[in-house]
Amino acid sequence: MAPHGAPRGPAEDAPGRLSATTENARVLEVWRGSLQRHGWIEGKNLLVDYRYSEGHAERLPALAAELVALKPDVIVTSAAPPTLAAQAATSTVPIVFVGRPVEIGLVNSLSRPGGNVTGLATVVPGNFLGKRLELLRQIVPSASSIALLLNPNNADHKDIAPDELPRTARALGIALPIVEARTPEDLDAAFAAAAARHVDRKSPARKAC
Repeated sequence: MAPHGAPRGPAEDAPGRLSATTENARVLEVWRGSLQRHGWIEGKNLLVDYRYSEGHAERLPALAAELVALKPDVIVTSAAPPTLAAQAATSTVPIVFVGRPVEIGLVNSLSRPGGNVTGLATVVPGNFLGKRLELLRQIVPSASSIALLLNPNNADHKDIAPDELPRTARALGIALPIVEARTPEDLDAAFAAAAARHVDRKSPARKAC
């Protein structure tokens, strides 16, 4: 990774990468390998500035502002919180995301997104998330209570809790108690709360970030 604020060479492109989690060695390996297959090599023709909030969503606006100040060619994000922070920080730098763009208001529609945001939609219409709950029930047919782990600070999770998954749980005749974790430090307490409710399994709503 190039030093913070390092000058860009004449043949370098400069994306920024903003994440709500900590650095993940496997994710970085896949990221760099994919770039190399397309001819982009960090330190040669590519300069990447990384910013991680380490599970603390309140840090994301400042981190996004830091990246925008570096004038990157593109900002790459994953999940709703960092993408929303990046969108709030700039309307001109292209943002490439992974998430649920229409549901959280990032784009107007999948066919005509508009603005400076584009990327990969991880959830499609048609009870996609509910199918995960159905599969879990098939794996453990005796399960009568499955805890749902949510991060209230994550816009993706706010949409999931009151709608699709509870509807599926009612159809399956199972209880779906919700436990919350806003930061990694909250996870132990969340699992303890789930255990106190005598749940059979725990289902994370994607990432608790």
